[in-house]
Amino acid sequence: MYIAPNADVIPTPGQSKIREVRAFVSCSTEYGASDVHDTADTHWIMGLPDKDGTWDHVTTHPPITNPMSRYPKYSGSRSSWGVARVPTVIVEIEDEEGRIGVSASTGGEAAAFIIERHLAMFVEGSNVRDRSLMWEQMWRASIHYSRKGLGVHAISAVDLALWDLVGKTVGEPVFNLMGGRTKERIPVYATTSRPDLAKDLGFRGAKIPLPYGPAEGPEGMKKNVAFVANWREKVGPEFSLMLDCYMALDWPYTAELYRRLELFHLRWIEEPLMPDEYAAHARLAEKIEGMGATTFFATGEHEYTRYGYQQLIEAGVGLLQPDVMWMGGPTEFARVVAQANAQGVEVVPHGCGVYGYYMAMPFESIGLAEFMMMSEQADAIEPNFGVVFKNEPLPVDGYITLPDSPGFGLELNHDALHLERPYSER
Repeated sequence: MYIAPNADVIPTPGQSKIREVRAFVSCSTEYGASDVHDTADTHWIMGLPDKDGTWDHVTTHPPITNPMSRYPKYSGSRSSWGVARVPTVIVEIEDEEGRIGVSASTGGEAAAFIIERHLAMFVEGSNVRDRSLMWEQMWRASIHYSRKGLGVHAISAVDLALWDLVGKTVGEPVFNLMGGRTKERIPVYATTSRPDLAKDLGFRGAKIPLPYGPAEGPEGMKKNVAFVANWREKVGPEFSLMLDCYMALDWPYTAELYRRLELFHLRWIEEPLMPDEYAAHARLAEKIEGMGATTFFATGEHEYTRYGYQQLIEAGVGLLQPDVMWMGGPTEFARVVAQANAQGVEVVPHGCGVYGYYMAMPFESIGLAEFMMMSEQADAIEPNFGVVFKNEPLPVDGYITLPDSPGFGLELNHDALHLERPYSER
């Protein structure tokens, strides 16, 4: 409620202002300069079995059901439908004293256009400490073309770089700026096609992709159950197993899947439905509760801002998985955690590598983060961002330890990335 005219925020005198926002795309051919799926078809994450449907975990791998599996033309490797066609965007924000905040998100040249030609006007000339104001102005000014998807990816990239810059300005890691440590180190689970190898590497839990969707009919359902049963037997009853359905299912199929998999004690079943099917989420949540299932209904990696997550909470989702690189950045992530806590809903950050670890550290209610196994056969620990950063922290025995370096503590690998700034003229 306003009782007097509002006034523009004037940057605090004597403090450095932001001089320039820059958005880049990489011209590198090395892994990490693009989407996480920008790999060879022989990589496990592409989900490509042999022609007869079998796999050897070396050059062929279990199929991964996905939103395009129902179309025969696009039911093979994920490369067939262009999952990696929208690559990484990298942002630098520099202040008047030469400090530079860096970040990465998804969006490529399209996001670079939005950042350079629009969002930069709400950042340049501001004080980096005024991040909430900048976020709100970017959000409101882009509402006619944004709200979800690419536009919010661009806001997230800017917001991440701002948090990195303010950390470098005050000499503190981002998790200290968000409340400090709530744990000494962060437990991470492995997203992988080989939970047995993840267990050998010291992880206490692993998430596996669901092989078959409704288009494979009753036989596909039987194969799904056998697939989970096989892994449960191999890793034992105490090892945490989770299942990723990657938006491939409908709510009746998912409900039946829950019923059949209950005896394998999965921690959660993730993202079975397309993200905007809120009514179907509600029906599924009601059905799961009615059958007394103990497995969490998890989703949210493709949701955006506190408004979208509130819809998921009201639909009955019990575990939210916000991706800070996509959903609005750290400024909005903290709001989503607060609203989830207030309504008794769990939060585990989705993917996003080191950014997810920094989001887990300052919130006591977040006890777990995700580590993507990016080696081709899921048999070795490699950086989630590939060549993007020189010093990405990696897990040891299933835990991530974060440094006290200012900001996110990341250094761009300029030599490998061959960055180009497509919209430098503005």
